[in-house]
Amino acid sequence: MSWLRRRFITGFFVTVPLVVSVVAIVWVFGWADRLTVGLTEYALGRPVRGLGLLATAFFVLGVGIVATNVIGRRLLDRTEQLLLQLPVFRTVYAPVKQLITAFSPDNEFGFKRMVLVDNGSRGFALGFLTKEFSVDRGHGAEALVAVYMPTNHLYLGDVVVCRIDQVSFPDMTVEEGVRVFLTGGMGMPDAVRTGDGGQERPGAG
Repeated sequence: MSWLRRRFITGFFVTVPLVVSVVAIVWVFGWADRLTVGLTEYALGRPVRGLGLLATAFFVLGVGIVATNVIGRRLLDRTEQLLLQLPVFRTVYAPVKQLITAFSPDNEFGFKRMVLVDNGSRGFALGFLTKEFSVDRGHGAEALVAVYMPTNHLYLGDVVVCRIDQVSFPDMTVEEGVRVFLTGGMGMPDAVRTGDGGQERPGAG
């Protein structure tokens, strides 16, 4: 029963965000298409289908423009705070937003870079650097890093705290790392160098 319960919970958290995302996208496109069909029929005398995708793209672009200025950012933050008071919205929206913003290069608190962790006899493990900090255990400050090691579902994984000398930084972007996990390792570049992360892979254009 314990094995069954764990597998069910894992399947639940894998399936629900996927289904919610697909349903939301289909609903938005359908709603926008119905709206544009009505407008084009009124303006042109005949319905023009397929403009829902274009209208949705312009809407997303508009939200991005609003979100990049101070007044718009405050308005969106206020709206988000009000919506987060709703239990169902908070349960679904908050984890999805945290996952998406984690991969944003402009997010100060997101995944910063790829990390290769030396696990000794177990080999190496790939993960995302999420935090650099220090701990004083009575012998002076010790530099540590927090590394998120996901499964191929990305939002399921472990957070591992390592000494700085246990990790190296491959010259891979976060986007390349995501591709590696989603493909089960098949998206791994043919040649990777470790170091300060500022150099290009051999043969990379």
